[in-house]
Order: sequence, then C-alpha cells, then structure tokens
Amino acid sequence: MKLNYGVIGCGMMGQEHLRNIALLPDAEVAVILEPDATMRARAAEAAPGAIFVRTIEELLAVDAVNCLLIASPNQYHLGQLETVASIRPLPVLVEKPLFTHAEEMRRVEALRSVYPAPIWVAMEYRYMPPVARLIGEADAATGGIRMLTIREHRFPFLQKVGDWNRFNNQTGGTLVEKCCHFFDLMRHILKSDPVRVMASGGQAVNHLDEVHEGRTPDIWDHAYVIVDFASGARAMLELCMFAEGARYQEEISAIGPTGKIECKVPGPGRFWPEHLGEPPVAQVIISPREPRGSRKVEIPVDPELLEAGDHNGSTFYQHLRFSKSVRGDGPVEVSLEDGCWAVKMGLAAQQSAMTGKAVEFSTTKLAAAG
Repeated sequence: MKLNYGVIGCGMMGQEHLRNIALLPDAEVAVILEPDATMRARAAEAAPGAIFVRTIEELLAVDAVNCLLIASPNQYHLGQLETVASIRPLPVLVEKPLFTHAEEMRRVEALRSVYPAPIWVAMEYRYMPPVARLIGEADAATGGIRMLTIREHRFPFLQKVGDWNRFNNQTGGTLVEKCCHFFDLMRHILKSDPVRVMASGGQAVNHLDEVHEGRTPDIWDHAYVIVDFASGARAMLELCMFAEGARYQEEISAIGPTGKIECKVPGPGRFWPEHLGEPPVAQVIISPREPRGSRKVEIPVDPELLEAGDHNGSTFYQHLRFSKSVRGDGPVEVSLEDGCWAVKMGLAAQQSAMTGKAVEFSTTKLAAAG
C-alpha cells in the first residue's frame, strides 16, 4: 500500500516532515495546504509532485490521499482535527502539542470517542536513536528507574511565520509548546502517570527586545520542573533556551538501585560552528554500581537523516512507525491519551511556576496544592 499524504501546514517543521517523507519507501506527499506564500514555495521545492489547495475541504476531496499530517501552528491542531473528523477521518499524524488550553481537554475526549482511524501525536523525541537505546536498556541498566532527569540546553525559539511562537496564548506556553516532548518521555520511560508537579520558570533573556504588532513576547526561556509519579519514581526537567554553546543539546539520565544509564544528544548540525570541527556524535553511557566503571557507546545517525531535519533522525523513524500503523501492520504508539497527558503536565507546570504552588492531578481537574 502506497501512502499518499495530505499535509496541513508547511512551515519549518512541516518542511522537515516533507524531507523525511521523501526518504520513506512507498510514500509521497500528494496534496499540501499552506496559506503563506513563502512557505508554499519552499514546500514545492521539497515535494515537487504535490498539488496545492486552499482549504481542508479541498484537500480531503482528493481521493488519492489516504493519510494526513497536521503541522500547522499549535493553536490550530485541535480544530483542524475536528474538521477532518467531520468530513473524512483518515489516519493522521498530528504535531504536538495536541491542544494549548485546559478547557480544550473535553474536546479531545469527544474526538477520541468518535474518530474511527488512527491518530498519532508527533512525539518524535522517543525515536531519536540514542533516546530509543536508553529506553530499551533502562530497566536492565538501573534495576528499575527511581530517578529520571532530562536536561535541554539549547538555542532560543526560532523565527516562524507571523511570530506565532512568541506568545503564550498561541503556543500554550513554553512548558507546553517545547516541553510536552519531555513530559511524554517521562511517562513513557517510567511507565507511570504523574501525581504532582512543581515548577519554577520564566523569561530571563530571550525576545525581551522584540515587539510584534505592539506586543513584547511573553514566552518563557528557562525552567525547572519536578514531577512525582504514581510508581514512586521522580523526574526532573531542566530547560535553558539561551545555552546554545553547550556541546550536547539533550542529556537524559535514569538511575535505579543497580546502576545508571544516560544519553547525550547533539543539537542540529546546521547550528554547529565550523571552527569547532566535526559535530559531536550521540552517546549512551551505562554506569553500574557494581562493578564500578562506565561503558560508553557512540550512536551515530545516518548523515542523510541528519541532513533531512533537526531532530537526530527521529522524524524519519517516527514516520516509519506511523506508516506501519496506517497499513495495519503496527499499533499507534503515541495515542491521543499520551498527547493529552503531555499537555496536561505542561499546563500544570506553567500553573505551578506562576502560583508558586505544587499542582496535583485528580481524575477530574488540576488543583493547586497548598
């Protein structure tokens, strides 16, 4: 079965998807909906065989389309999913975050109850080769994870069409927009749901001298988040978005009673300074308690995949898994429930940081804990 993608949104991330779809076997982009003229031109270069339409209705009317990618700005994801559901509910890979405001969770639940085809939320960090290696070996290396730490030291938010990523009301806030990836990883690695979130964060350095249509950006650039899980495990996130001088962009460590496993992931190769020579290669390091002594393994990624995107090859591997789901050869690995939890955790972290109080999860709502 050949996959003929219909793509909604071809900005920076959408174009990364186009380049990776082009590397898939038996797949191509058939139709694109992108309202911005500059982004349309770039998308046409990446997917020269695609036709362009102006509405979702026109896109879904193309009979050849048998799966969808939604890669529009955050605030449109849920509404576009609902439109697809009402017209022609095809299998869809929808970019994170699934939604941006707490009141939208009810709409996600309603969608989940009626949508008959696979919906896969794009949490591609799971599929970075070094992260996947850590996930696969974590239980054996640690004897059962009790502490999980994720650190991302990276560059500021990039400039995007209409500067939509500069404002909390359009993105959900940094701890939703950016960090839903990490909250998804926490749940996925620990195989447990959160019970309490505590956070501190804000805007210290980035975008303070910018003005967009009379407004100064309010998007945060750093945070600490601590999460308690039902299993008794604890996790911590350290985010800094003015630390592009770091050698590695993501560093994850998992520790249990018998040892520690960690991975180090470099950032996008296109940002690596030429004067520093070759960019670093991802690593996985295992450090048992007994006998002591660390073992380091390099996890190289196919240069063609590194060239196709900014996420250490993960976008390609995510599409491979998604294509199996569309063809009925594999499960949906990142479900609506997963996508919903990642946003709920991000919203709880934003709330905790703003109120100075921990936020506890209940079956019905987020509640501030004194």
